[in-house]
Amino acid sequence: MSFSIADLFTQHFDEKFDLHEYYLNNQMVRVLRTIGYDRNYKKAIGQYLYDEDGNEYLDLLSGFGVFAMGRNHPTIIKALQETLTLELPSLVQMDVSLLSGLLAKEILATCPDNLEKMFFCNSGTEAVEAAIKFARYTTKRSRIVHCDHGYHGLTMGSLSLTGEHIFREGFGPLLPECTSVPFNDLAALEQALSNKDVAAFIVEPIQGKGVNIPDDNYLPEVERLCKKYGTLFVADEIQTGIGRTGKFWAIEHWGVKPDMILMAKALSGGFIPVGGVAMTTHIMDTVFNRMDRAVVHGSTFSKNNMAMAAGLSALHVVHEEKLVENSAKVGEDIIATINAMAPKYEFLKEARGKGSMIAIEFQSPKSLGLKAAWAMLEAANKGLFCQMILIPLFKEHRVLAQVAGHGMNVVKFLPPLTLTQKDRDWIVNSVEKTIADTHNVTGSIWTLGKNLAGHALKNKK
Repeated sequence: MSFSIADLFTQHFDEKFDLHEYYLNNQMVRVLRTIGYDRNYKKAIGQYLYDEDGNEYLDLLSGFGVFAMGRNHPTIIKALQETLTLELPSLVQMDVSLLSGLLAKEILATCPDNLEKMFFCNSGTEAVEAAIKFARYTTKRSRIVHCDHGYHGLTMGSLSLTGEHIFREGFGPLLPECTSVPFNDLAALEQALSNKDVAAFIVEPIQGKGVNIPDDNYLPEVERLCKKYGTLFVADEIQTGIGRTGKFWAIEHWGVKPDMILMAKALSGGFIPVGGVAMTTHIMDTVFNRMDRAVVHGSTFSKNNMAMAAGLSALHVVHEEKLVENSAKVGEDIIATINAMAPKYEFLKEARGKGSMIAIEFQSPKSLGLKAAWAMLEAANKGLFCQMILIPLFKEHRVLAQVAGHGMNVVKFLPPLTLTQKDRDWIVNSVEKTIADTHNVTGSIWTLGKNLAGHALKNKK
């Protein structure tokens, strides 16, 4: 009997939630069913998802940013199909691969000119782990400084640099000698670096949790302070890189030159896991400084031909379709249009972001009726108001988005960089209608709010 993925998909299409409940993370299934996100998607093209009834959804999650070129991009599919049929030698190990060399060349051409070497791995968290090791070996120091509320991954080293308590709880003790400082606080950073014992300062140019944007002088001063105290400046661009913020790298907004750039997510167009570290020649040559050290750090599946082909074709799509420019243009328009709504709606504090990394923050209103309703939600679970935005956005307007982090009243959009004028109108009209509905405390949206508060209070007991 022949083996067919298409047949398996057809035969078991209605079983996915049951399979996950029995064999995988049943709590995730509970979450999806509770908030009404338990859809059976059948097809995905570009920025759109389609359910079994043919309904079209606008995906503003893009797989947490991996589908920056949109889902199932034909150019990347063609490259992967071609790679499979060529019968190329892959992962020979006692060899070096052509495709990884070509991808390294293409990536480094987009980086600041001080970065001349690449290391490939399988994911963003592996890139962070590599940066920790490379920084320690290069500087002969052990301390790593990171920012409060930062997110760098969930393996043990990167988790030690991740500021969200919910991810760390119960997994300690974590990596020693990791120190956090407030984001955007230069005085605190200088104090942390001043003993000249810090190997690296690892920072997201824009924090993913909350979409927190630094002051204009922050990253230039970070670069200066790191040089002053002999600390490596590491930019975690795993989410912000490859066009996400309207520049190829987010650091371009501030004109800085870090010692390492960490990347993953969008690098392969979402098809094959791949991550990487761009670094100075000094770092590479220090870590891999003798022939017997040629294999002191690596990863079995890194540099595999499928991942490298995906990366090469993804970069081609970004340049060919001018996705960085589109990200900047459409994102700026969405942010400005939502901000123009703020005078009309008490709950709306601001929209912020750069390019296609967008946050909408909500706030306690001034009028008594709305303020009481807000307080009811906050007492049940801080940040619950966001679910009153996200659930109607999804159910009524078929727009898929997420909260920007735990315990904050911030909704986050991380769409493909391929958004059109139609998508822009879809987003702003859906957002305005949903926000307007929240200002009617007798409306159905507040019935949802009371139900959410009830669930939250029940879970606290």
